[in-house]
Amino acid sequence: MNVPLWVWAATIGGMIAILVIDLAIVDHPWSKKKGPQEFGIKQAAWWAAFYIGIAILFGFGVWYFGGGGAGAEYFAGFVTEKSLSIDNLFVFYLLMGSFAVPKKYQHEVLLVGIVIALVMRGIFIVLGAQVINAWSEVFYLFGAFLIYTGYKIIRDHMKGDEEEKDFTQTPVVRLVKRFWPVSDGYHGAKLTVKLDGRRHVTPMLLVILAIGVIDLVFAVDSIPAIFGLTQDAYIVFTANAFALLGLRQLYFLLAGLMDRLAYISWGLSAIMLFIGVKMIFHALHENGIHIVDIGIGASLTVILGIMTITIVGSLVKSRIDERNNAAVEGEKDVPADRS
Repeated sequence: MNVPLWVWAATIGGMIAILVIDLAIVDHPWSKKKGPQEFGIKQAAWWAAFYIGIAILFGFGVWYFGGGGAGAEYFAGFVTEKSLSIDNLFVFYLLMGSFAVPKKYQHEVLLVGIVIALVMRGIFIVLGAQVINAWSEVFYLFGAFLIYTGYKIIRDHMKGDEEEKDFTQTPVVRLVKRFWPVSDGYHGAKLTVKLDGRRHVTPMLLVILAIGVIDLVFAVDSIPAIFGLTQDAYIVFTANAFALLGLRQLYFLLAGLMDRLAYISWGLSAIMLFIGVKMIFHALHENGIHIVDIGIGASLTVILGIMTITIVGSLVKSRIDERNNAAVEGEKDVPADRS
């Protein structure tokens, strides 16, 4: 797509405006209740639906002005990035637990994380586009990296590495603790506080630093994935941005369902493997070796199919497990036959 500079400016300005409005409404500065409030499930559901609706409407706009190919690339990229964000939410969930972040401050931490993620992914998109234009063989590297990522997702899932990770002991957190004392508890949303005449950093600052490092890792994973579907920088950026904008609402909506998404890692691994193979086929095609051409329509169908099967399968497994557990509990409650 040939996107004029003013469209880029309008798109970025619109996203900033949405974030500002989101923050203003969620924090209720005009409310009689003082201080931040906890984020409710109903509120999260409405906002999550709102953001997904905007993303879909924007996709139809891309389809109308850019053509069917551009529209399909956007939707394939959006679904892929949204799928990855669900896995990212699980890590955020563990991070919040590690730092014992009060629920009323969690949406502020997530907002900062989203802003950091948008900036980092913007930088990676610019760098990725430049590398692709200068060196088409980079698709071999991207493809191999995505295949390894798919393998790593399943390996970590099987080993349970994420569940056992203590985010309070990551290198960046340990580095900060070496130079500054850390307060024992949270002091509202303050990043630093003066105690006994000495400046201390608060756990809130450590959480934000940890989430920034995680965002960097996620950017390294997600940007090659979407470049495997489209090399249009505008589509890459908007698909990423719309996948991130509703992330904090989705966090509170899915917080109670984290344990039920048993197969999400398998689905994400399959998507990474598929896109990795697609990128290698594309690189071979660029070098005159034609094996098979996986079009964007086929890619969108495969990605949607994988995520549908993953989510439905996870919910079915959760329902079966609940019934089995209920049956076991029922058997325990039955008095033993004393005859």
